[in-house]
Amino acid sequence: MPEIVLTATSDLTGDQRMQRIAAALSDMGHGVLLLGRVLPDSQPLSNRAYRQKRLKCFFHKGKLFYLEFQLRLFFFLLFRYYDLAWAADLDTVLPHWLLKKLRGKPWIYDAHEYFTEVPELQGRAFSKRIWELVARLCIPDCCSAVTVGETLAEVLANRYGRPFCVLRNVPAVDWSGEGGGEKPYSFVRKVIPKKPVLLYQGALNAGRGLPELLQAVKALPGVELWLAGRGDLSVALRQMVEEEGLSGRVRFFGHLPPERLSDLTKAATLGLDLLDASSLNYYYSLSNKSMDYLQAALPSIEMDFPEYRRLHEQWGVYVLLPDLEVRHIVEAIRSLLADERRYTELSEKAARAASALNWEREQEVLQDVLKNCMTHV
Repeated sequence: MPEIVLTATSDLTGDQRMQRIAAALSDMGHGVLLLGRVLPDSQPLSNRAYRQKRLKCFFHKGKLFYLEFQLRLFFFLLFRYYDLAWAADLDTVLPHWLLKKLRGKPWIYDAHEYFTEVPELQGRAFSKRIWELVARLCIPDCCSAVTVGETLAEVLANRYGRPFCVLRNVPAVDWSGEGGGEKPYSFVRKVIPKKPVLLYQGALNAGRGLPELLQAVKALPGVELWLAGRGDLSVALRQMVEEEGLSGRVRFFGHLPPERLSDLTKAATLGLDLLDASSLNYYYSLSNKSMDYLQAALPSIEMDFPEYRRLHEQWGVYVLLPDLEVRHIVEAIRSLLADERRYTELSEKAARAASALNWEREQEVLQDVLKNCMTHV
């Protein structure tokens, strides 16, 4: 069977998408190496059925980091045997493009986001032009391209002149019930606890509506907020919690492994996925957390952006928020927590959606993508 190397700039411990893909490829019988990088606070890697390695970089952010990582990845792969590469996001594609020219190694592009439109590149015209040049140079050269949602697939296909398959980043689930066909997930929430728990999981970064969320919690007595993640705003948010007198009602869990995060999601009352529409990357996104909430049959508040609107029109699973104004966040949370019938209905619809939006189904797409690229090996 072909040897496949998967590359990402993450430290792998919390990269559920890459872990799922690596595990699926390993289950198919392929030799798999998942390659990431070491961060200053990286935790030890868990034992997996596939091999894992993290490159150690001297720099951890900015232009020097990206330059260093490209060089380390290129030279690591230059002297390594493999048949096919899977490149996660635009910041790992350049070495694969070069290695295809030098060694004829085919590669797959996996766009986790609209990379040239991420908030970090807003107002940085030179850096944005460089990444756009990399995209236009490299993306047409890959043997297959995939991304996380239908809306982003359409946008990227129009921009780079090639089709993108949709491979959603959804959790695996345990089926329940008898018989064939779609089987609803067994867990449905029917009671709103007296002390509701709001859950936000993911990066604590700008553009995620987190300061607004803390202001909303202040206006919702009796509600507790759990923040599961870390990021550039970690320190500022903790300070804001102290200043606003929310210390007893807001809990910071930091970075959690997927298994612990799943447990936390099941224990919550309402999921939150807040994003700033000024970033096109956010506007066209389909976040991991929105899918995690669905698989836990957890009612959630999502932004009224194209991909969430598309899923809501199909499944009726979300409360859609028009913007990040604090009063709108408060109103959405308060109205849902006051309506147990609607809450149960959203949980039931999420459970039905989980029957179709799960990793077991998405692996069929993965197999098709792989089959298309095997002709290049």
